[in-house]
Amino acid sequence: ERALLWGVLVAALEAAWGQLRYSVPEELPKGSFVGDVAKDLGLQLPGLGDSGVRILEKGRTQYFALNGKTGHLVTAERIDREKLCRLVQRCVLRCEVIVDGEMQVYGIEVEITDINDNAPSFREEKTELRMSEMTTPGSRFPLARALDPDSGRNSVQSYELSGDEHFSLAVQAGPGGDQRPELVLAKALDREEAAFHELVLRASDGGEPARTGTARIRVAVLDANDNAPVFSQAEYTVRVPEDVPVGSTLVTVTATDADEGLNGHVKYSLKKMTEMEIFHLDSETGVITLVRSLDFEEGASYELEVQAHDGGEFFDTAKVAITVIDVNDNVPEITVSSMLSEISEDAQSGTVVALLHVQDPDSGANGEVRCSIADSLPFSLEKPFENYYRVVTSRELDREQVSEYNPNLRLVLTALDGGDPPRSGTAQLCINVTDANDNAPVFVQDRYLVSLREDAPPGSTVLNVSASDADAGTYARITYGFGKMPAKVLQKFVVDAERGTITLKETLDFEDTRGYTLLVEARDGGGLVAHCEVEVVVLDVNDNAPEV
Repeated sequence: ERALLWGVLVAALEAAWGQLRYSVPEELPKGSFVGDVAKDLGLQLPGLGDSGVRILEKGRTQYFALNGKTGHLVTAERIDREKLCRLVQRCVLRCEVIVDGEMQVYGIEVEITDINDNAPSFREEKTELRMSEMTTPGSRFPLARALDPDSGRNSVQSYELSGDEHFSLAVQAGPGGDQRPELVLAKALDREEAAFHELVLRASDGGEPARTGTARIRVAVLDANDNAPVFSQAEYTVRVPEDVPVGSTLVTVTATDADEGLNGHVKYSLKKMTEMEIFHLDSETGVITLVRSLDFEEGASYELEVQAHDGGEFFDTAKVAITVIDVNDNVPEITVSSMLSEISEDAQSGTVVALLHVQDPDSGANGEVRCSIADSLPFSLEKPFENYYRVVTSRELDREQVSEYNPNLRLVLTALDGGDPPRSGTAQLCINVTDANDNAPVFVQDRYLVSLREDAPPGSTVLNVSASDADAGTYARITYGFGKMPAKVLQKFVVDAERGTITLKETLDFEDTRGYTLLVEARDGGGLVAHCEVEVVVLDVNDNAPEV
């Protein structure tokens, strides 16, 4: 119970720090369960598919997917650990979970553990060794090691030799803990008694059940050869930039043999198959050339084991250490992981507009990227997570004052690495700054004075009032109406809601009322109101006869 409680506590702490870790064996079928992301991150299942939760991986192949119904992280492809992490002891795949609705990103590490799906194998199933009959018992001869792409206990664990009493097997531990088989001469050879000896070398891994591979060794007994080749250096050191052209000569190794004829003729060879995919060693001249482009991001150093064999059984071994120097050959890349398509001009300072991912595969200063945005813009950058930036508003926006906001605001972001000279990458964000109802209508005049004859017929135009609004769209649409006025006044006049035209509704009578004060309102689509006052003076006409 304590172990279970501790595992739950660790998962909760990792989720709180934005980092999840899972472990699965290789070769699982597509759709296999990896981890409960929804549970570990505290995400709500009912709305998980609608909230914009998705998996982002940096490589070309999508190895994982998120089940929108269960919140489980599952495999999207069958994963072959040996193909994916051929030279890496601990195989870890990384991806990010991006929650668009929350503008959050969480890192996920999935360790791919090894299964025993490969048997040991030898590069050459048949090998012939040539030994002088004068070879001293106890002499040792290195044998080709078996290769097993699996790791740990599933890799090569033991060797055994069978076939002849003249030979035994010794296994030495290499600098990295690997086993190096050696053929040991246990009994003196006699060419006249036996010119050849047939042996079988078997390699076994530590799987359950164990897998094995064999190689046949034929020993040819020769006459004496009393001098071995000797390299001019025990170790050769080379430093080359990663952009060195294919076919370039990197170094020349040299070994000499004091013997004459066939026994003094030296040939060179590389001992690892992986080295032969990248480098070529001329067996006659000892020149090592490049056969495949180097990439510092894939391999920063290589160690070659070179052997010089004479025409007999003798050899010498030297090491060639090649260090790859990083070149600033990658441009920083800015990827928009999530962004808003529009933002209101009255959005508060600190509103998140976009989530960006910045990366540069180079190393050291060449891979250190700084992201920036123009100081003149009302936006700034925040760094919530490694290699991620948030674009946030640094102050309130005003669409009416800045013409660049209409119709869209373009943000140019720049990523600059630390190389010399530095390399840069840019990205553009196009955001629609939407209008807010922050401007009330404004009348052309606050007060109007107009005169009208008392015999003007109903329907006569009294005055056209006009107001404008700096906002856009619905917020700029103005309707006109009268404010609070006596019923007597409202009976006499009417205002057109769309055009602002005031017309006479009933006939006037100078002898009854000589003037009217009209309160006119202009209301925009957001409810903001402006007022103006219209003074109507009634002009007398001779419409009454004298009375005696």
